[in-house]
Amino acid sequence: MTAEQQRAEAGRVVAIIPARGGSKGVPRKNLRRVGGVPLIERAVRTASETDGIDLVVVSTDDDEIAAVSEAAGARVVRRPAEISGDTASSESAILHALDVLEAGGESADVVAFLQATSPFIAQDALSGAVREVRERRADSVFAAHETYGFLWSRGDTGNASGAGRSDGMGRTDGAGQTDADAAVALNHDAAHRPRRQDREPHFLETGAFYVFRADGFRAAKHRFFGRIRIAEVPEWTAIEIDDEQQLRIARALAALHESPERVPVRAIVTDFDGVHTDDTATVDADGVERVRVSREDGMGVSLLRRAGIPMLILSTEVNAVVRARAEKLRVPVLHGIDDKESALRGWAEEVGIPLADIAYLGNDVNDLPALRIVGWPVAVADAHPLVLEAARVVLSRTGGHGAVRELIERVLPA
Repeated sequence: MTAEQQRAEAGRVVAIIPARGGSKGVPRKNLRRVGGVPLIERAVRTASETDGIDLVVVSTDDDEIAAVSEAAGARVVRRPAEISGDTASSESAILHALDVLEAGGESADVVAFLQATSPFIAQDALSGAVREVRERRADSVFAAHETYGFLWSRGDTGNASGAGRSDGMGRTDGAGQTDADAAVALNHDAAHRPRRQDREPHFLETGAFYVFRADGFRAAKHRFFGRIRIAEVPEWTAIEIDDEQQLRIARALAALHESPERVPVRAIVTDFDGVHTDDTATVDADGVERVRVSREDGMGVSLLRRAGIPMLILSTEVNAVVRARAEKLRVPVLHGIDDKESALRGWAEEVGIPLADIAYLGNDVNDLPALRIVGWPVAVADAHPLVLEAARVVLSRTGGHGAVRELIERVLPA
């Protein structure tokens, strides 16, 4: 029996990603970018590239989410309004998606339920979970990370009233007063503090993915049933985005763990100050500015030009030094531009290159609108924190010290 026949016999695996348009904690959450990529696109890519998954479906009520999902390669199931509100469960979206697939003559034997709000879905662990369920070693598998943490809760100890305080072990002092905020040990004896190596680990559910048999899910109406197993994932991947602070943390983690060596684009667009320069200038008595640039960058641009890859300098500055440097590099320039997003969209349309295939290199907040629309937002090493958060790639070099050359060298091999 061939590998394809074995997989067919084991059953069809469908990844389902629920993604509503509404969100209270982080507006338009599923479209926010981490590592320069919208959350919904990250989830679709991971599912599409995971061994064992046959079809990726996004359940959404939102036109923009649908468009991004389809562009990333997913099948879109339109989610009805009655199961798209704040109180709607993920289970309802999964059941609806399964019904739509079956109505169209497509079966799902195994479901991989992914959450786009978990930006770091461990692909190897997901593939292993699919294999566990597909080969019937488990009915339900979920992502979790190992923890040795001492867990506590706040709550009423249930003791008689009085003037006492809890001692941290579910008790009160001699007066016996109940304390609604008393700390109660959950997974340990607070009077005994063993070393980490002498304790058994617990596992904390991450919410990133759940894999289960479709028939068992229909019967149970929830994701945990039958033989349940854990797919262990690295702790750093466990972040789930529910507020702006978690989004900022996720972006920092992406810059730390995901900055790729190669940047496969068809064009490069850069800011000028802080990118081609070190963001400083000298001014003489006549008000003429002089800036510092890198000869390395000049050689890099020459190599890019020989490779036939278009480049553009897009700057808000009106100083003549911008045009002079662009002419020296033999690169087209648009300067004195306040609306970089519109200018970049117009240039991309003019040269016939999709925004998804363009890298934009920036350093400061006026670059954010342009960074948000390209497929490869790139930041110099000393960029503003908001630019670093928005970047898919953070370079090791700073502006005016070879950053442009570094980006070009990542583009040329790709």
